[in-house]
Amino acid sequence: MSIHDSAATVDSAIRSVIAQTETGWELILIDDGSRDDGADRVAAHNDPRIRIIRSGERKGLACRLNEAVGLARGAFIARMDADDICYPERLKTQVAFLQANPDIDLVASKAIVFRRAGEIVGVMAPPVAHDDIIARAYNRFIFPHPTWCGRAAWFRTHRYDEAMPITQDQELLLRAAQHSRFATIDRILLGYRKEGISLSKSARGRILFSRALWRHAGESGTKRRAIAQMAKHIAIFAADMAAIGLRAEEWLLRQKVGTTLTDDEAAQWRALWRDVGAGDEPGLQVQAGAQSVRAPSSPKRPLS
Repeated sequence: MSIHDSAATVDSAIRSVIAQTETGWELILIDDGSRDDGADRVAAHNDPRIRIIRSGERKGLACRLNEAVGLARGAFIARMDADDICYPERLKTQVAFLQANPDIDLVASKAIVFRRAGEIVGVMAPPVAHDDIIARAYNRFIFPHPTWCGRAAWFRTHRYDEAMPITQDQELLLRAAQHSRFATIDRILLGYRKEGISLSKSARGRILFSRALWRHAGESGTKRRAIAQMAKHIAIFAADMAAIGLRAEEWLLRQKVGTTLTDDEAAQWRALWRDVGAGDEPGLQVQAGAQSVRAPSSPKRPLS
């Protein structure tokens, strides 16, 4: 987990890792030049499975993710943002899936989208099968980055592009898809915090991803397809800008999230928020991180 000025939310993220039904994990936390006491808050948990690397230098998310992957000692690597919350069965479920499906390199899951005070916005429900996940690669991958869990060897082979300040996940998936197999567990395993939509971040992300598309198209001979998709990115951003200009940001956010929760899913989230999320003060900008899960040494240990 890489953090930057995440003191307001990192406690709930850490509590959700400590509460995992899989106990054989290590959490590698890299402080990316924070100006607050987030790292001290993590240290206060006093758990020997948590390794803290402090740095006064700001290097960015992609760099810190690569560093965390390099430090990880486990056979599997999971990641999340410092303002997200893992469901207790997340690691056990995802690692068990990878062990049962040796052809899969990287697995995601559904994620409940929430904002301050645990308010439910909706659910992110990615496609389940590999072919469906990559079907609209030039548009975007619906494959939530904070829900990823994969083989350590895959992360070391397919490193994050450190020149990408945002949308690192989309560029990585685009570059790795031809040589990888992806899957999604059709179950909510993570709470994904989303307070609103930033037009400036959206515009920057689409520009950066369009550049990655063009580079990939040049290497794969699909420039005509890339041009069509780049035009769509411009049209989508224009529509987003118009919706926000009409003060329809709330409607836009819910449209982008979609998927209604069942009563049981809503109840599970409320219980999880009560156990690990309540009491935090959301609102600070946070970065994503990486967490490594050690391969179990005996079959009786719960697997994630």
